[in-house]
Order: sequence, then structure tokens, then C-alpha cells
Amino acid sequence: MSQTTARSRVFVGAGTWTSQRKHGGLFRQIVGENRWESLTKGLPEPMSVQAITIAPSEADRIYVGTQDGPYRSGDGGATWERGDFPRDLQVWSIAVHPKSARTVYAGTSPVGVWRSDDGGDTWRQLPNVKQPDRIKMSFACRVMRLAIVPDAADQIYAALEVGGVLRSLDGGEHWEDCADALVSLSGRPHLKSKIQSDSEAEGMLDAHALAVSDAAPGAVFLAVRMGLFRSDDRGMKWQDLEIGRFSPLTYGRDIRVSPHDSRTLYAALSPAARSEDGSLYRSADLGKTWMRVDHDVKARATMMGLALHPRDPDQVYCASRCGQVFGTQDGGRTWSESSLPGGIDDVYAIACG
Repeated sequence: MSQTTARSRVFVGAGTWTSQRKHGGLFRQIVGENRWESLTKGLPEPMSVQAITIAPSEADRIYVGTQDGPYRSGDGGATWERGDFPRDLQVWSIAVHPKSARTVYAGTSPVGVWRSDDGGDTWRQLPNVKQPDRIKMSFACRVMRLAIVPDAADQIYAALEVGGVLRSLDGGEHWEDCADALVSLSGRPHLKSKIQSDSEAEGMLDAHALAVSDAAPGAVFLAVRMGLFRSDDRGMKWQDLEIGRFSPLTYGRDIRVSPHDSRTLYAALSPAARSEDGSLYRSADLGKTWMRVDHDVKARATMMGLALHPRDPDQVYCASRCGQVFGTQDGGRTWSESSLPGGIDDVYAIACG
């Protein structure tokens, strides 16, 4: 086992939003050990965790988004504390500024984006973050993912479930809707979908994750209910990556850019939000072609998230909704499976570092 592998940890967050057993939480495993530790010290009880972000420059500094706002740890998850943040907001996404480790963004439900400039001690709500009035769902829309452009850090993108995409080009002070083109794409027969609303654009606006790469300036990669999409003009126009040419599963739940090769993307794909299958795909050419990488993995539920190790390109992890966690430490040649403690059936987030 390499030194990087020996020091690595995997974190998984589970919620209670649709779980009949109402058992969520935050769990940690040391890579190489088949044991999950429940992390609770300083965290709310009961606990729903739907976002986990490890600070890029400090592996022991971790942020989680819960039903009670954002919490942070400075000791690798052993203890947690809460900053000055409103009590009535759920946090569904957290992003650390690529140039300033003390600057942190949190995306909420109801839709909002908050910013901390002191590592999470205090927070302020950013103005002008407004969800367009397109879709009426049975739950409050939420900011599922925030992405900051590494070489143009004033450019921030937000994926909304169910609301499409917002962008800011001035560090978060002003925001624009980027979903008109997604709505237009929903006119195509294979991209129509409505489950709760009266709009067949619902599926195209059901955004779960987005990512940006310095190998493609101006590009945004988006995972929605109907598949994977790409914009080359900062979110104004979108094109279908036609993931169905490469995968029988097209429901996009997560998409991330490799921290080691900015042309390499990973995506978590499944048949639907609640299903009995899921898989992990990789593209080495910014989404033009894809291939499955989780060989011999048998997911029993929707693949909800994936995590790429920031220091070791051979380590990749993914998690299914029912608490299966899959990992490779050899670049995908072999995979192992480890299950979270019994009663977990609503995994939302996974991170490693």
C-alpha cells in the first residue's frame, strides 16, 4: 500500500429526506480498512448530510452541508463546529475558492448562495440569486452543486434541482439564468420528462451536478435527469453529449473533472432517481467519448456520487443510494465494495482525501 493510500480517508453522507427508516449521518473509513466510523461529535441529531467538501489545500479541513446549515471540521472529521448561519436553511452544496482557502460558498434550499471569507466563522447571503419561476415541485428547489472556474475565479456556476443553471461572472454579486437553452432542448422527444410538474422541461431542469475544466475555457459540464450536457459559452447554449451512445444508463447524478488531468471527466449514471442499477463512466477527451470504468461493480441502487482523490490519480470512489461504497486504488483495474452500517438507504454525498 502506498503512503498516499495509507493516509487516505473516504467520507460518505446520508440523508433522511426520502428514507422510510429516517436514518442519515456522516461516515468515515480509512482506506484499506473495512470499517465505517459514524462521525457525530458537534453535529446535529438527527442528521441529514447532503454535501461533503474537503479543502483542496488542507486535507483535515472538511465542510459538510446538513439540514441545519454548514458544519466544519479542522481535525479530519473527529469534531465539528457550526459558524454563524441561519437555522432555517438546508445546505446542499459547498465549494472552496480555488485561490483563497478561507473563502467558502454554500448553496441552500430554498435557493440561495452564501459566502464566508473567514473559513466558515461568519456567512453572508449573496444578492440576486433568484430561481426563475418555471417549475412547481413538491419540494423547495435547491442548489445541488457550485463550481468555480480555477483560472477565472470570479466565474461561479450553480446547478439547481429543479431549476437548471445559474451563473455569476463577478464573484457572486450578480447572477444570471442559464436555462433557456435547456428548456429549448426539452422540445426534443427523447429529452421530455415530467414527474411532478406540468412541464415536460422538468427533466432538463432537474440538475444534479456541474463541473468546469481549465482545459476548456468557457465550458461547463452538466449532469441532469436526461443525461450529460456541455456548454462552450459559459452556460448560454447547451449541447447534448449523447451519453446514450456509450451507456445504457443515462440519468446523470454526478460529474467531476479529474484534479490530475483536466481533460478527464467522470460521471455517475443510473436508470432513474430510484433504481436498482448504477455505474461509473470516464471520458479522456472532455466528454466526446466515454467508457465504463467500474468493472465488476454490482450496484443495487442509483449511483449517487463519485469522488476523485486530490493527490493520487489511481484512487476513485463512488456510492450508491442504498449505502454501497465502491473504490479502486489502481486506476480502475480492480474494485472493492464496502457497505455502510445497516439502515442507510439515502446516500447523497461522497468525498475522499
